[in-house]
Amino acid sequence: MTFEQMFLFGLLGAVFAMLVWGRVRYDLVAFGALVIGVAAGVIPPEEAFVGFGHEAVVIIALVLIVSRAMMNSGAVEFIAQYVVDKGRSLSAHIGIMAVVGAALSAIINNVAALVILMNLDLETARKAERPVSLSLMPLSFATILGGMITLIGTPPNIVIAQYRDRAFGEPFSMFDFSPVGLICAVAGIAFVATVGWRFIPQHAQKATPIVEGTGGIFVAEADVPEESEWIGKTPRDMVDMAGEQDVTILGLVRNGRRLPGFALSDEIRESDRLVLEGDPKAIEAFIGAAKLEIASENKDEGLTSKSLSLVETIVPDGARAVGRTADGMRLLTRQGVSLLGISRQGKRFRERVRGVQIRPGDVLLLIGPASRVSQAAEWMGVLPLAERSHTVIQRGKALLAIGIFVAAIAAAVIGFVPLAIGLAAAVGFYAIFNIVGPREVYDSVEWPVIVLLASLIPIGLALEDSGGTALIANAIVAQTSFLPAWAILAVLMIVTMTLSDFLNNVATALIAAPIAVGVANSIEVSPDPFLMGVAVAASCAFLTPIGHKNNTIIMGPGGYRFGDYWRMGLPLEAIIIAVSVPAILFFWPL
Repeated sequence: MTFEQMFLFGLLGAVFAMLVWGRVRYDLVAFGALVIGVAAGVIPPEEAFVGFGHEAVVIIALVLIVSRAMMNSGAVEFIAQYVVDKGRSLSAHIGIMAVVGAALSAIINNVAALVILMNLDLETARKAERPVSLSLMPLSFATILGGMITLIGTPPNIVIAQYRDRAFGEPFSMFDFSPVGLICAVAGIAFVATVGWRFIPQHAQKATPIVEGTGGIFVAEADVPEESEWIGKTPRDMVDMAGEQDVTILGLVRNGRRLPGFALSDEIRESDRLVLEGDPKAIEAFIGAAKLEIASENKDEGLTSKSLSLVETIVPDGARAVGRTADGMRLLTRQGVSLLGISRQGKRFRERVRGVQIRPGDVLLLIGPASRVSQAAEWMGVLPLAERSHTVIQRGKALLAIGIFVAAIAAAVIGFVPLAIGLAAAVGFYAIFNIVGPREVYDSVEWPVIVLLASLIPIGLALEDSGGTALIANAIVAQTSFLPAWAILAVLMIVTMTLSDFLNNVATALIAAPIAVGVANSIEVSPDPFLMGVAVAASCAFLTPIGHKNNTIIMGPGGYRFGDYWRMGLPLEAIIIAVSVPAILFFWPL
């Protein structure tokens, strides 16, 4: 073993230990290792930053932006009406959520798919009065499984596809992962929906549902648009829909004046406004479900055509806004921001929202482009509440967003353009049509993941060039020489899967891919089934909350402990190995 090989093994061992320790951010660990490798001379300086221009890095960043666009446009929101049903049995609910989560994960990033559906799951658990912990872990596992179905569903697939391109001159295509990934997803979902959720520990089952972002009850207004289906009906006809979203209809505003009483029996007319009470997310969801419009002081401003944010702000004593109204401050004209609602210790008031005199302690719900809301809050002297910002869904652009995405993928599949170029074009159109704003383009990208991947690519290349991966491959072959090729594949997948439970799945794929090719070459078989095995195994991190970001996301809301995951995760990983090995060998023969 050469000095270069020994140094790189030691460096990767230190990276592994630091990642398992978890006290230092993983992107800083990876970037620090890259700097050390360059300083030690084991990584050529001219290759130090090749990872930042690597196609896999670019594709992952673009997929995250596309995922944000699909969320902003409401392209998947319509699923809620089929998913959220408190009357379903728990197994049926888990099965439906798992199938939907897997399907979404196949077309957008699986982290984004979980974020979209987690709020629905939290809401369903609250309405059904059952612990959310029983359904959150199955949902997380299902989105991980669904990501394996296509190239863009999960980062390890992208890494493996690009490694194959570098090693053999041709990458895996968009749907090369689909046959094996689909079989794994079906088997895994069947397990978590019928048996798996019963393995969740008793202490986790006592966790109470948590609904994020419900910081206060606001009184807000919504416009009834021209040709609305509600014109000629009464607010009482909307009560059931409002109740589903936990929103209360307080009355009607007509010609700038609040109608007397609750006005629930008054006929709705064109240009009326509904007075609503609820939390910000519920109000925004009800406005979308009822096809209303967010109220603005001046409809000609076209506020709803932009990428908007809802931000909760608290009014301190001495703020410029104290004692004034939204009309008096001319918020929309001066700042490009509207006051959508006010929360005043749960109290209701008869005045128009924009005509209410603001008091210290009030919580104001401001709506507008994110940068403008920040400027307006500073001008008003109010303080944005941490973790109380909500994106306003542009539901009218759902079909446009889907059409752009489908066109980009189709162009890549038929070979008209590379996948990275197709996705970049889609992001460009999303920006042109204001589906994602300029700031959101950057905010959508998980930069720590990008830095991690870009930093580990040169280290992985150096290990491969030095012959280090060949040493590992030869060691695996030497220890398993008495086994048939399919068993060696299974052993490689088990080792990769174990690494992925403690390492980031991207890092695992980068390390395991060249080892897989080395093992295949040593036993003189096709490398494709071994690369496919690494792609499957690197994605399946079900034993710990740190192996996959989805498992980390649900840990707090679900009330899980570190040791809770393996109870359902271990049999699930065994099932994946059992079904994936024969599936890989059938579709990718040795």
